[in-house]
Formats: sequence, structure tokens, C-alpha cells
Amino acid sequence: MIANRGDLVKDMQARGLVVAAAVPTADYLPEVEELGIEIFPIEMGRTGINPVHDLKTLWSLYRLIRRLKPKATFGYTIKPVVYGSLAAKAAGVPRIYSMITGLGHVFTTDSSKNRRLMKIVTLLYRAGLACNNKVFFQNPDDLQEFTGRGILSDAGKAVRTYGSGVDMQRFAATPLPEDEMTFLFIGRLLTEKGVAEFCEAAAQLHAEHPTVRFIVVGPHDPNLPHSCAAKDLQRWKEEGCVEFIGGVSDVRPWIAQCSVFVLPSYREGTPRSVLEAMSMRRPIITSDAPGCRETVEEGVNGFLVTPRSSAPLLEAMRKFVDQPDLVPQMAEASRTLVERHYDVHKVNKVILEAMELT
Repeated sequence: MIANRGDLVKDMQARGLVVAAAVPTADYLPEVEELGIEIFPIEMGRTGINPVHDLKTLWSLYRLIRRLKPKATFGYTIKPVVYGSLAAKAAGVPRIYSMITGLGHVFTTDSSKNRRLMKIVTLLYRAGLACNNKVFFQNPDDLQEFTGRGILSDAGKAVRTYGSGVDMQRFAATPLPEDEMTFLFIGRLLTEKGVAEFCEAAAQLHAEHPTVRFIVVGPHDPNLPHSCAAKDLQRWKEEGCVEFIGGVSDVRPWIAQCSVFVLPSYREGTPRSVLEAMSMRRPIITSDAPGCRETVEEGVNGFLVTPRSSAPLLEAMRKFVDQPDLVPQMAEASRTLVERHYDVHKVNKVILEAMELT
């Protein structure tokens, strides 16, 4: 809410709109009050589908929306999209909007359990999105997935955005480090984020170039689906090739320390961490996967690698070590690409115009 929608809230307020937000209690942070809007905590399970809990969430949202009588609702992430849209429709909200910010582990992991879960998720999405006036997609792959599967039956409702955008003033261009080559990963320590591939490639490259530095910034929550195993995390720490910082409230000092930003994720909506690194003038190595591939022009501002394998990632990282002159060239290209497409105010303008709130 704070990082991904704070600028959208401000742009809405600048247009004279009154904004309120329903925030899950499990993810609530007191800092959200600094957005200057009314906040309504709601009970919502972070993961999984529990009919009893989810019906309670739906009922809570319905009661809240019926009481507030908003002219429009905007939901993002699966449960707020599905249950928020259904609740808004039942409460008589005239305009309902949703943003698909990625498809999550249900769509990235192939297993019998996930295939069953995907059928349920598909039906829930279909029901929720049928209530929407417009649905925002952060990349073309997700849009194709939703229309191809019939999740979004009316493609005319779809609106493409360049992710959630990035505040280019807050994430201002910073000088590249002059000392050792440093590769940085930022993200929750989940298997689908590619943290294992990053650590494996780092171990091999560190053996060849002991002065190269590797940093991982992000929290480890073992309760999340596909969280990396605690024993793997302990092993990586003991090997000593990668520095694990944990979760931080401000990633900018860490981006400023790095030469190259790396995110070998299996799938994203559009990765915010990559946009922030690009805005701060850093080359990018990321996966040739939905949501990630749009952030890199191959060989211009970075390299795309095959996901789920450390070998292509190692090869891309090695290119920067062997050809350090690539770093400043691609750094400048990253900033230019952000200016062209990902400025948060440009993205918000598209959203607000599609919502007819301008």
C-alpha cells in the first residue's frame, strides 16, 4: 500500500478525490497512516483458500463498502480483486476497477495440488472480474493468460500499464560505485524469486573472482508458500559468498552500493525493485519471463536470462566482470528507459483516465 500505491493515492488527492483504503491486518504497518487517508483494517488470510475465512472477508468488505458508499473501488492482489469486486458489486458501487499485479505461485509452480487450486482461482477471478468496468494489467503476458483462459471474458475491459511506475525523484540517479563489482538481489526469499539461482551463480563467480561482492536484501518468512528452505538459507550464509541483509525499510542505500541489479524471478507483474534500480541508473539482469522481460532491452540496459537455472545467470554476471565498461553504458540506458515508460506520474495518468476520475 505504501510503496506500490502511495503515489497513486497522492495523484488522486491532487485531483480533489477523497480516498480511503481497506488494509489487511496481517500486513498492517503504522506508517500507512502517513498517507493521509482513512484506513480500515480488515481480516484477510494472506495465503490459501479457506471458505469460512474468505466468506468472512467478503462479508467484512461488503459491510464496509456499503457503509462508505464509494463512487469507485480499486483492488489489487488476488483476494482484494476477487472479494473486493464481488462485495462492491453487491453494495451497488457504480464503478469497479482492479489491477493484476502478477499471477503468484499458483501459476508459476506445476503440481497436482496447484492444478486443482488453479481451477478454483480461475473461477474466482472470472466471477470477480465480471463485476469490473476496467482491469489493469502490468504486462502483456498476464493479459494474454487471462483472455486465453477466459478469466477475462471481455478483452475490451483490459488496460495495459507499465507496472505501477516508479517515483524518479525519490529514486534519483546515483553515481556508480568505484570499488569492487557488486551484484544486488532485492526480494522476499522465495524460490520463485530466483534467490537460489542467484546464490549458486554467486558461489561460482566468487570462486573465479574473490573480490566481487554479492548482496541479498529481503526478509525470510517461512510461513509464505515457496519460501526458501531454512537449511538452504543457513548453508548460503555459511558459505560466505553472499551477504544477507534481511528486510529493510529503505532500499535506496543498497541500490546505491551496487554495480548491477539482479532479479532472476520466475514470473512477476512488473518487478518494482527492478524499476527502482533502473531509476537509480543501474544495469539489470533479469529473467526472460512474464513481467520481467519488458524491463530490459537485451544488450542495451542489461541482459535477459532463462529462469530456473543458474548457468545463464552466471554467464550474464560474468559479462559485467569481464567487460566493466558495460556497466556505465547500460546504467544510462536504464534511466532513459524509465523516463520513457515507467515514470509513476505517467502510469498514474493512464490509470486515472481509464477510471474516468480526471
